[in-house]
Amino acid sequence: MRNVTYSMGVSLDGYIVGPDGTFDWTAPDGEVFRFWIDEIRGVGVHLLGRRLYETMLYWETADQNPSLDAAEREWAALWNPLPKVVFSTTLTAVQGHARLASGGLAEEIERLRAEPGEGEIAIGGATLAAEAAALDLIDEYRTMVYPVLVGGGIPFFPRRERRVDLELVETRPFSSSVVYLRYRVARQPAR
Repeated sequence: MRNVTYSMGVSLDGYIVGPDGTFDWTAPDGEVFRFWIDEIRGVGVHLLGRRLYETMLYWETADQNPSLDAAEREWAALWNPLPKVVFSTTLTAVQGHARLASGGLAEEIERLRAEPGEGEIAIGGATLAAEAAALDLIDEYRTMVYPVLVGGGIPFFPRRERRVDLELVETRPFSSSVVYLRYRVARQPAR
C-alpha cells in the first residue's frame, strides 16, 4: 500500500508560514534544493490545498525562463508531469497535470491507495495535512527544519489534543544549518 507523507519546510518554532504570511526563510540553498529534487522522485501523486497549489503554479511555466539554472530545470521537469489533486472550495479549474478533488480527503486517499501505481501520496499544505492527521491518514512526517524563529503563523503540526507516537527514520544535517527529520507514525498492530 502506498504511504501518505507530509513534507514541508518549517521554522524551528514549528511554522511553515510566519505571522506576516511570508516563508522567504525557506528558500533552499543548492544542497537543500538537491535534496527536494531527490525526494520528489519518490512521489507518485501530490495532494495540495489551494494556497500551495497557487504558489506552485510558478513551476508550470518556469521552464520557459532562460535564467533558470540546471537544478531548477530538473525540478520543473519532475514537478510538471507529476499528477496533482487540488482540494479547494473556491477554484473551478486547475492547470497542468492537476485535477480538482472529486471527493473528500479520505475518499481521495483511499482511491489513490487502491489504484495501481508507484510512489508515495504526498500532502502539501498545513490545512490539508491537519485534516489528514485528524483522520489518521498520514504515515510519515518529514520536516526540513530551518534555523529561524518566526513567532507565529501557520503551524506545521495541527493543534489538536491527540497524541501520535512517532519513530525516527532518518535525520540529515545540511551545511546551511537546516536539518531534515523524517518520522514514521508508530501504528499499533490490528488485533
